[in-house]
Amino acid sequence: MEAIIEGYKRFEIHDGPGVRTTVFLKGCPLRCKWCHNPECLELTPELGFSRNLCISCGECTKACPMGCHTLKDGIHEFNRSRCVSCGLCSEGCLGSALRIHGQKENVEQVVKNLLEDKVFYGNKGGVTISGGEPLMQSEFTTALLKTLKQERIHTALDTCLYSSRKTLNEVLPFTDLFLVDIKAIDEAVHIRATGVSNQLILDNIRFLDSVDAQMEVRIPFVPGYNDDQMEKIAQFTSTLKHVSGVRLLPYHNIANSKYAELDRAFELIRLPQKEELEHTEDVFRKHGIMLME
Repeated sequence: MEAIIEGYKRFEIHDGPGVRTTVFLKGCPLRCKWCHNPECLELTPELGFSRNLCISCGECTKACPMGCHTLKDGIHEFNRSRCVSCGLCSEGCLGSALRIHGQKENVEQVVKNLLEDKVFYGNKGGVTISGGEPLMQSEFTTALLKTLKQERIHTALDTCLYSSRKTLNEVLPFTDLFLVDIKAIDEAVHIRATGVSNQLILDNIRFLDSVDAQMEVRIPFVPGYNDDQMEKIAQFTSTLKHVSGVRLLPYHNIANSKYAELDRAFELIRLPQKEELEHTEDVFRKHGIMLME
């Protein structure tokens, strides 16, 4: 069984308890305006081109079978419409300007990579499966979680919960912690910010809570998109009984280079102000919720 894997992040301390390794799967059903992992949005492999790293060596023009790359007067042009993401150009690139985002790996390969870090997990750490949205490749994700539990490794699933109840029931026995986002309570706000309704997401959060699944709630704070939702999010979160922690995620714009690498438009959003974040902390505190560091 294979999936399209974007990559691994080792010695992570913000994707669940303890020291962890996070594996990123490609593909996501949402299109959040502030997404900081644009390389994980599409389910298929993609070629990234960092123009600032290009040394105009011309090796890509020789390697590419589709004629995507041209070099004229020392300027490298890339025709993405022709690209089939074969990766041959990236293998020959002398300046590391070209790289493939996403490669096929089977469960055994991924588990082998993750077990290399097992010694660092200790009693509290483990593996987090993220993306993108890992439940878009649900059969693989379920098999991976099951294998990790057989290896007695703590598992966390970072998910937007825009998935069927059937899929949730499949991963539930093998998931120790769900890392779930609450981006908005008002449906219209959620649609404007992500492109999809939040009704399925909120229903799935209620379902997980009803079956005693442990959750860490994460709340993006994005000025102009959901900053007016904090009171409602705090009120909703306060009704949940199985939340191990609540984390506020202030918007940042450091993903700009990732968008440029994939020739995607990057929307510049105003950064949150210190006073706004302090006020939000007060809002959650009023509802009996202390935000995680």
